[in-house]
Amino acid sequence: MRPGGSDGELDLRLSKSGNDVIVRGTLTAELSVPCARCMQPARVVVREALSAMVVPAGDLTTGPAGEAGEVIPEEADVIAYDGETVVLDDFVRDELLLGIPMIPLCSEGCPGIRPQSLPESASPGIDPRLRPLLRLKKSPT
Repeated sequence: MRPGGSDGELDLRLSKSGNDVIVRGTLTAELSVPCARCMQPARVVVREALSAMVVPAGDLTTGPAGEAGEVIPEEADVIAYDGETVVLDDFVRDELLLGIPMIPLCSEGCPGIRPQSLPESASPGIDPRLRPLLRLKKSPT
């Protein structure tokens, strides 16, 4: 995955509620990813609505294994922060990855990878598994 030309845009609105911060907004980016059929660069436009809650690291619920800092499934959209700074790098990266189609195509009519043609002088060999059939064909009946 690479940038696809123009810079992406992150439009966010952050609202503070006590020590928690609510993040809502949109992410727009153009990426270049390999086409699933021909492996040539495919242009993908990602437009995702973002929503998350950012809480102090000490306020995260203890996970099922009993270790502090593990996020339980109900808190999948909860991000921890330390001190005064909220870092959304991993959150934005995850949203970019989730916005890419499972099977990106360079075009709807992409034929896929084409085998290289054999030179005129080269004839394909006979599959050794088919040689008994060739003998049957050549034998007089």
